[in-house]
Amino acid sequence: MPPAPDLWTWLTLPAIGALIGWGTNWLAVKMIFRPIRPVRFLGLRIQGLVGRRQPDLAKAIGRVVGNHLVEHKDVVKSLNKLDFSGVLNGVLDRGLGPKIQELRGLPLIGGFLTEARVAEIRSSIVAGIMDHKEVVLDEVEKGLAKGLDVPTLVERKVAAFAIEKLEKIILEVASRELRAIEVLGGVLGALIGLLQVSFVWWRS
Repeated sequence: MPPAPDLWTWLTLPAIGALIGWGTNWLAVKMIFRPIRPVRFLGLRIQGLVGRRQPDLAKAIGRVVGNHLVEHKDVVKSLNKLDFSGVLNGVLDRGLGPKIQELRGLPLIGGFLTEARVAEIRSSIVAGIMDHKEVVLDEVEKGLAKGLDVPTLVERKVAAFAIEKLEKIILEVASRELRAIEVLGGVLGALIGLLQVSFVWWRS
C-alpha cells in the first residue's frame, strides 16, 4: 500500500478547494446585483442580474402583488375596520365648519344654526351614511376596480427603484441565506479537496 499523503497535502488541497468554492459562490452572489451599470469586459457585456432584468422583475412582482396578495376587496375590508363614524365627523367638521360660520352671520338663518342644532344635523348626516355603510363600501370597491390597477402601480414603482435600493431590500430579507450559499461553497470545495487527496492516494 502506498504511503499516505503528508499533512501538508491533506491541508493544502482542501484549503484551495474551500477558497475556490467560497470565492466562486461569493462572486455569483455579488453578480446578482453588480455591476449595477453594464460594463464591457473582453468584448462581453456584463451587468448584474437584478439590473439587467429589472423590468421583468417589476412586472412579475406587480402581477403577484396585484393578482394574489392585494385585491380590491382586501382594501375595502381594511376600510371597513376604520372608525367610519369618527372619520365622517372629522370630514364634516372641516368641510362644513367654515360654511356654517358664514351662514351664522345671516340674520334669519344664523339664529337657527345653534351649536346644538349643528351637532344634531351632523349626527343625522353621519347616521344616514352609517345606515348605508355597506352600499358605500360596495361603491368604493367598484371605484377601486375601475381606477386602481395594483399590478401596474407596483410594476411602475419597482421599475423606478434605484438598483441600490432593490439590493438593500433583497439583502434585508435574504442576507443570511446568501451568506449561507457562500459558506456552503467553501464547505463543498473543502470536501472536494479531501476527495481529491483520497483519490490520488487510492490510485497510487
